[in-house]
This record gives sequence, structure tokens and C-alpha cells, in this order.
Amino acid sequence: MYLCISMAGIYIHIPFCKQACHYCDFHFSTSQKNRGAIIQALAQEIELQKSYLDNALIETIYFGGGTPSVLDASQINFLLETMAKHHQVSSGAEITLEANPDDLSQDKVLQLRQTAINRFSIGIQSFFDEDLVWMNRAHRAAEAETSIKRVQDAGFENITADLIYGYPLLSADKWERNLNTLFSLNIPHLSAYSMTVEPRTALASQIKKKQSPPVNDAQSAEQFVYLMHRMQEQGFEHYEISNFGKPGKHSQHNSNYWKGIPYVGIGPSAHSFNGDARQWNVANNALYLKSLSENNIPAELETLTTENRLNEYIMTSIRTMWGFSLEKLESIERGTSTIIKKEAQAFIDNGWLTQQEQTFTLTPAGKLYADHIAAELFFNNA
Repeated sequence: MYLCISMAGIYIHIPFCKQACHYCDFHFSTSQKNRGAIIQALAQEIELQKSYLDNALIETIYFGGGTPSVLDASQINFLLETMAKHHQVSSGAEITLEANPDDLSQDKVLQLRQTAINRFSIGIQSFFDEDLVWMNRAHRAAEAETSIKRVQDAGFENITADLIYGYPLLSADKWERNLNTLFSLNIPHLSAYSMTVEPRTALASQIKKKQSPPVNDAQSAEQFVYLMHRMQEQGFEHYEISNFGKPGKHSQHNSNYWKGIPYVGIGPSAHSFNGDARQWNVANNALYLKSLSENNIPAELETLTTENRLNEYIMTSIRTMWGFSLEKLESIERGTSTIIKKEAQAFIDNGWLTQQEQTFTLTPAGKLYADHIAAELFFNNA
């Protein structure tokens, strides 16, 4: 039985990119020949999934990918109108578009002004051309800065940028200069990710063939510590391991993920969560289109056990400034808070966790070990 919920989000996966970044393992295609068909299938899935969120008020919509900025304004409006037809969308909904700098020409930005998009997530990654070439990004450093300024000049204020750290070309000096450039652009949010080597990516292959140096964990840790220090200096709140926002400028959509607010995912590879279960769509454009042509949602379903729910709550909440609470653990399963509190004590003793009343949060030192701490706290019925 689904939860009775009052608010929720919608994620739309746009499975197209101009070219493949060497580190990326998200689902996308570099061929856009089926773009029109995918847009129609997304609209069809929105209708088929309309009851998934139990008539909740939609407070956030997020166009992710892939590269959603390959869509034109009419396609975005078509999808937004379809959502409004089948859901109650809040008049103040946060509506985010992920965008690559090379897509944000002056004409494109002005076109996007005619949509309901009110937040941009711009994939900068680096302000150095040599790094962008190494990553196989489609844009260059000059475009990165120009794209942000164009979006600002068009009247958009709610902007976030992505940066990557911890890769072989990024010296301490270059990381400092990347952050200084970001601060000079006066945007209110940053998502910063440590470079990870995912299987079946070009980067993994290059490292295996010794065509690229391996990622250095010590370098990543040093650059993460420096990042935390500089962001605090600039007045940003470190509200999730990879996310920093000025007060009032947190990503509402992603914050709701971490707080366990339900959402429906539309498109190939998109995931959905309603409180009781998760489902995920097939990560294949052709199979996605075939399934929708037969009026079927191409999704697999997993009903969450109590253990799943406990561990998902720990895994997501420990990454945030809000932490995890014993009260919430008890609401999921009585008696578990005593067990978790006992397990957490070792991390309090070594300075990685701090406790305030019934809530536990990571210390700055503990943020370096968030995944390890979460895994150690996981509840196991065995």
C-alpha cells in the first residue's frame, strides 16, 4: 500500500548527449535520431504513471540526463504541459534544467526564458581547457564562464554549477583557481564531485591500458578538505557531501531525495520511489520505445523491506547537514535506535560523528568517510 503523501517530485531523464564524457556511466545515446519519438514516449509515460504519487502536490521537477539542454523550448513546454495535465503542480515549483555550456547560446537562453524553467544546473566541471579535453567535454573554458553570464543576464538567479576534483590533471593550484573563478561568477550553489572510475567507461579503459594515470585517493581527500574550507569562507552551507548552497538556495529537488520524499522518474533508466517500493525503467532507448508503444511502463519493481528502509534512511541522511535521528529509526522499526546508537558511539569517540539530542551528524573529518560510516551502521537482521 502506498503512503499518503502531500508533496512529491518528478524527474525526467533525457537520454541524449552530443558526445560521451570519458568518466560518465549514466544512460545516454549520442544519436538523436529518435529524439521526437522519445519525447512522445515521455509524455505517454507521464500519463501512465499519473497515479504513482497518489495525487501529491508536485513541488519539484528536474530535467536530468544525458543532456536535457539539447531539447528546444517547445519540447520542454510540451513535457511541462503534459505534467500539468496529469498532476497538480505547485505554482512555486522548483523546475531545474541540467545544461551544458555549449548549448546555452544567447538565442537558446532567451528561448528558455519562455518556459517555466527557473533553475539551471550547468555542467562546468573545470575552467581549464586541457582538463575539459581530457574529460572529452563538448565545451571549452571560455564557454563555461560565458554561459553562466548569459543565463544571469537573462534574469535567471537560481543557478548551480558542477565541478570535478581529484583527477590527475588537477593540481592544488588549478583547484584553487577553479574555485576562485566560480566565486567571481557569484552563483549561489555548487555541486562538486570527486572523480570516480566507473566500470565500462572510457576512463576505466584508459587507466587499465596505462594511457591515463589512476585516480589518487589522497589527492581527492586533500582537495575535498580544501573545498570545504573555501566554501565555508564564502558563506555556503555544506548541506550534503557533494553540495553547497547559500542560505535558501539549496536544491529542493535533491534535498527531497535525501529526506525520503517520494518522486516518480520518467524516461529510460529513470528511478522512482514512493515510500514503500522502488522501481527503475529499462536503460535502453529502443526497448523503452517498444514498451511504451505497447502502452506498458518498462520498469522493474522492488518492494522495500524494513531493513532496506532503515539502511536507505541511514545512507542518505548521514550525508546531509540534518543527519539521522533515533526518532526516525524508531518510526521505521521499534528497538533499532538502541542498536544504532551503540554502533555510532565508536564514531563519536574518534571524532567522525557528533550527537545533539537524538540527531547524529558527520563532523568535517567524518565527511571523508561517509560511505564507510554508513556501511558500518547498516542494520542487519541476519
